[in-house]
Amino acid sequence: MRFVVTKVCSGGGKARAGALHIAGAGIGIETPALLLSTRKGLPAFLSCDLLASLPLPDSLLLHVCPTHFIEGPPVKTISAIRGLHGMLGLPDHILVAAASDSIESLPSCEATNKFGASFETPSGRRLVKPSDYMELISCMKPNIWASLADEVPAWVTEKRNKVSVDRTLRWLDACIALDVASGTNSFGVIVGGSSLEQRKLCATEVSKRNVSGFWIAGFGFGESIEERCTLLNATTDCLPREKPRLVSRLGLPEEVLEGVAAGIDLFDSTEMQNGVLNTTDGDSTKINLRATTYRKDTSRLVDSCNCFTCQNHTRAYLNHLLNVHEMLAQILLEIHNTHHYLRFFHSIREAIKVGEFDLFRQEFVKKRRTHFAAVVV
Repeated sequence: MRFVVTKVCSGGGKARAGALHIAGAGIGIETPALLLSTRKGLPAFLSCDLLASLPLPDSLLLHVCPTHFIEGPPVKTISAIRGLHGMLGLPDHILVAAASDSIESLPSCEATNKFGASFETPSGRRLVKPSDYMELISCMKPNIWASLADEVPAWVTEKRNKVSVDRTLRWLDACIALDVASGTNSFGVIVGGSSLEQRKLCATEVSKRNVSGFWIAGFGFGESIEERCTLLNATTDCLPREKPRLVSRLGLPEEVLEGVAAGIDLFDSTEMQNGVLNTTDGDSTKINLRATTYRKDTSRLVDSCNCFTCQNHTRAYLNHLLNVHEMLAQILLEIHNTHHYLRFFHSIREAIKVGEFDLFRQEFVKKRRTHFAAVVV
């Protein structure tokens, strides 16, 4: 893997544009970029052929969770069919494997212990040891993998934050030692909860390891906006410039812009709900397509959009699909929303390249606030 920073904002800003090159992928991915979240390998409601309708090469980055496959086909079976690329039928996509729980399933008890991290599975919580995890990584053959992390919510004690960092560093060393597959790229995980000291310590220690990049984990678990901004900036200040940084759970457009301003290159777990997004214009419009007002509306979801959904279907048709509970409605909305979020990242990159990211961010947030104020009124 090769990562190159091509542009950094002037005036002391940390927002940066870059290019990520994966050996064998044949194409570079411009950053900041979005990793499409998947469920057992594919984005929700999007099959392989529908993925091809999304903007390229932006849609080639997929985030997969290795623990989703604990109860799937045997590891030897996955390995025999050329890993996840072969099993999913996506030979040209870049698969980034990182294990993490959703916000909803984060345990309130100490399910994670010194032996391994705890994750939610269809049959309940499972303790995953570094050896188990690396067996999954070895058979899945992702392009990039992140080590195990002990993620904790913001309200834990300083002592628990320290334990989280110690465990995560220990598991990182164990995972690297167990990585016997050739050509893999590892991302070291940075945790520390809401503790500024522990975040800095973890970032500094992970930087000393032989890793290809960094996964900044543990956000979205109750920290305030002010805390997150401070923690993000303090963390990236401790990281080397020449390696990519990935952050979890910054899903709202404002949160993405906050991450980009702190020097983040890759974003995962961006959740797009079943509204209609128009992020390019800065309003992220969400409308209730089930409402009767759209039954006779023959216009597109967004006039300026050239996604498959907007080019082929009307609001009236989507209103019909939603009200008869047809799954095609979710598919068409997913195509539209994913298309718009990828274009949003394209706009961010263009703003950085011309040195206008700060202006782009200010105008985007201003339009969003104006839109929401109008909705409330």
